Amino acid sequence: MEGVTIEVLNTGTELLLGNVVNTHLAYLGQALFPLGLRIGRQTTIPDGASIRTALLEAFPRCDILIVTGGLGPTTDDITREITAELLGLRLEENAEVVAMIQQRLARRNIPFRERMQRQAMVPEGATVLPNANGTAPGLYLRPLETPSSSTPHLFLLPGPPRELKPMFEDHALPLLREICGGLPDCECRTYHVVGLGESTVEEIIGLKLSERGDIEVGYCARPNEVDLRLIASRDVLEEVELLVFAAVGENLVSKRGEVIEEVVVRRLRELQKTLAVAESCTGGLLGHRLTNIAGASEIFPQGFITYANEAKVRAIGVPRELIDAHGAVSEPVARAMAHGAMETAGTDFGVGITGMAGPSGGTADKPVGMVFIALAQRGGVSRCQKENFATDRETFKQLATQTALDMLRRAIF
Repeated sequence: MEGVTIEVLNTGTELLLGNVVNTHLAYLGQALFPLGLRIGRQTTIPDGASIRTALLEAFPRCDILIVTGGLGPTTDDITREITAELLGLRLEENAEVVAMIQQRLARRNIPFRERMQRQAMVPEGATVLPNANGTAPGLYLRPLETPSSSTPHLFLLPGPPRELKPMFEDHALPLLREICGGLPDCECRTYHVVGLGESTVEEIIGLKLSERGDIEVGYCARPNEVDLRLIASRDVLEEVELLVFAAVGENLVSKRGEVIEEVVVRRLRELQKTLAVAESCTGGLLGHRLTNIAGASEIFPQGFITYANEAKVRAIGVPRELIDAHGAVSEPVARAMAHGAMETAGTDFGVGITGMAGPSGGTADKPVGMVFIALAQRGGVSRCQKENFATDRETFKQLATQTALDMLRRAIF
């Protein structure tokens, strides 16, 4: 099945009100790509009758339509009813689904209510997709010819991600593999680059690759980092990978799309080295990013948030006279913080960060955005980097911790 057009229709008023973040698109896009399927359009609509118009508009546009939400027991859950009506199919109670719902509720000591039985109503001819994590099953309906148009392959899935994801992987993906007729000779590789802007990456390598005509090139930029995304056959990607490596050099963090903290934690585990951090202006963000990575406990025994000058003195032994002489935002204090964190925690490396996040408090000598980031290494030479990130507080903290992680990355590779 070539040239497949696929759409996603998300239902849920809570998504449009901003009460719930819609994570379905990212998950489905990643899950579908290995099958050669790429989402061409995504639509979000509120609960209720608006799904009728959305379905009628989508049917003639796509070959596969994935609908999420609206399969529950309440009055605004009408996805199955509207779908059956539009396809001219009777709804029939499925005894197996009724039993599944009753058994699940009994295990949780929840009484069975008559309205819950709505979830067992299945359009004639539909394939039931069992829900191991909830009461509403999913449904798959093959293409049909209706009086007005033909319909696509139609997947109706529950809204909650903890129900949707296992159902999609266990039941929808096998059906989609049959529909698509095998895996394509196509891969997507994401090269995570730090210290270079999007336009620079495009200039030094992206334009050259785009001119070939056999690679799709894309970019995703964030503060002080950019993902270079290449989609092509495996042979083509293998051919150009060395060109990417040569162009971005040491700025390449990963060729698998890993974020920099993943790379740092993995490398420290390989080396069996440990790290402690002392943070002032970043308020614990560096420690947060490290501990987001599984296995960080092996390499990160301790972190210090030393926001006040007294905390720097008391917690990690920064000499008070050093602060008095140079100020808290200074290279000597940053170096002392890195060394103090390393010695206090007994680790192999220490990082110290001190700066002016703003928006107030800056001076002519130490403007808002100035930050000193130091790295200490047991038995090695310490280093310190001065930067000026004149931006909002949140971005400042992100850039400062990103720089600290990159300093450490370059030291351990």
